[in-house]
Parts: sequence; C-alpha cells; structure tokens
Amino acid sequence: MDTRRTAIVLAALGTALGLSTVAAAQSQYPERPIKMIVPWAAGGDTDNIFRPFAAELQKQLGQPVVIANVTGASGTAGAREARNSPADGYTLYAVHDYIHLTYYAGISDVKYTDFEPICLVAATPSVLTASPKTPWKSWQDLAEDAKKRPGQITVGATLGSTSHIFPAMIEKASGVKFKYVSYEGLAPRMNAILGGHVDLTDSNLTQKGSVEAGLLKFIAIASEQRTPEAPNVPTLKELGMNIVYEVVRGVMAPKNTPAAVRQRLDQACTKAVTEPAFAASMKAQGTAVAHKNSADYAKFLDKIDGDNKAIMADLNLLKR
Repeated sequence: MDTRRTAIVLAALGTALGLSTVAAAQSQYPERPIKMIVPWAAGGDTDNIFRPFAAELQKQLGQPVVIANVTGASGTAGAREARNSPADGYTLYAVHDYIHLTYYAGISDVKYTDFEPICLVAATPSVLTASPKTPWKSWQDLAEDAKKRPGQITVGATLGSTSHIFPAMIEKASGVKFKYVSYEGLAPRMNAILGGHVDLTDSNLTQKGSVEAGLLKFIAIASEQRTPEAPNVPTLKELGMNIVYEVVRGVMAPKNTPAAVRQRLDQACTKAVTEPAFAASMKAQGTAVAHKNSADYAKFLDKIDGDNKAIMADLNLLKR
C-alpha cells in the first residue's frame, strides 16, 4: 500500500473511530450534572416553576439538574449565556415568551431560532395586581382614576418583556395611560409592589396567599374564564377587554445539540411533567401543565413568535 493510500485509510479509520466515540458518548448521556439557565432572579415565577421541574427531570436523567440564575438586561444576559454554551446537552435554557418580545423590541439580538426546542412545560395566566396602598376596589375604580391622572399610575415591569406587554395591552384596550418603572423579573417587582413603591404590576396566582393576607389586590385575570383558585377575580373579557394572555414556559438547548441528546431530553421531559408531584406544584402556583414534545413545541414557537410580533406592532413597540 503506497503512502497516499495508507494516509487515506488511516484518516477514514480515525473518522470512524471519532464518530463511534461521539455516538458512544451521546448514548451514555448524561454522564455529569446539567446546568439549567433561568434568566431571572431566584424567587420569581419562572424560577419557582423550573425548580420543581428540574427536580423531576433529574430523576429521569439520573444526574443532578442545577438551576443557574443568570439575570440582567430584561432576561437577555441568561439567553446569551445559553446561546453561547457548548451544544453538548449539559446546558439547558429555561425560556418564556420574553425571547420573542425582547427581540422585536430591539432590546436583544437573541431569538428563539438560536436554540433547539426540547419541550413546553407550563402556562400561567397573567393577573393585573395592585398594591394594597392603592384606593381601588375594582377595575372600574382603577380605570376612572387612571383617566383622571394619565401617566401617573405606576406599573412595575421588566421592559420589553411579558410584564410590560400585558399592561400595555390593557392600556390600549381601555384607553388609559400608565407610567412604567423597570425591574428585572418578578421577584424584585413583587418586593416593589409589596413595599408600595409602585401601584400595579403583572403577577399571577402564585401571589394568592399575599392577596388573602391583605398584602396585594388582584384586579383582573387574563384567562378565558374565572379560575376556581380565585373565583372573585373577574376576567378582562368580562370587563370589556378582549385580552387572554398567559406566559408559556419551556426548555431549549443550544443550537446543534446532537439529535440523540435532544431525544433523550425530550423523553425525560415527557415523563417529568406527568409526575403527580409536578402537577401538584404547578396547581399550587396557579399554573397549568402544558406539555408539548420537541416537534410540537417547535411548531408552537413558530406560531407564538408571529403572535408576539403582531402584538408588538399593534402596541407600536416593534423595532425589527
């Protein structure tokens, strides 16, 4: 065998061995702990949803799934870290609708197509929530006050994210005008409203205990119908605003994560979300388990990307 043919054969053998090594590594996945990046602070609703999910996921994978809270820039700091992480299945990204909104608002260059969809996990209806220091007992009281004092009622929000878009939709539908105060995620927003530093914010039924304790007031919920968890809270549709809005949360992986690894994660996710303990945890948080596998989640992401772009355009917030 001449030198050239020997080199070709050795190269082919090396490639085959390399591919078989990669395949073997993927088939044994995971062999070490997995990091799940949550782009919001600990104690917020996204964090509170993904912690019990991570606990169930690690049971299925046989390795620890460790939450890493990477905050900043309206959630985009965590998104960028996730996007730039190795595509090996050892970094996952806990995402919600904000990834569409911050992109179209021009806040971030990160978009949902920078990742591989793994699964949809949960959906949480938004609730317009007021500080107990405000005088309103109903939406009618709030709307009347807001029309007398345009731009003076403060709303704690993460600018360009769901907590900004939700009250902005209410503004447009009702003809009122709010003043926005920026916070990074639900946890600091809730501290602000509990302290009476802002008048309103977007929250959800995880705050039901605070409402029952007189620390917050639920004004209206953005669900199709009233919820059994808060039967006295009217829907926005009841109040004449055709708004149904929920925050949907799922898991993604960096682009080009191997198909075998994604399949393993997809299967583990399906089992994790069907665990009774996870369902109970979500119910306690006023959240619905809303599972979609990777294929269906990919189609769903395409749809809600278009929906969010349309919302941003309707609110005159579209920058791309």
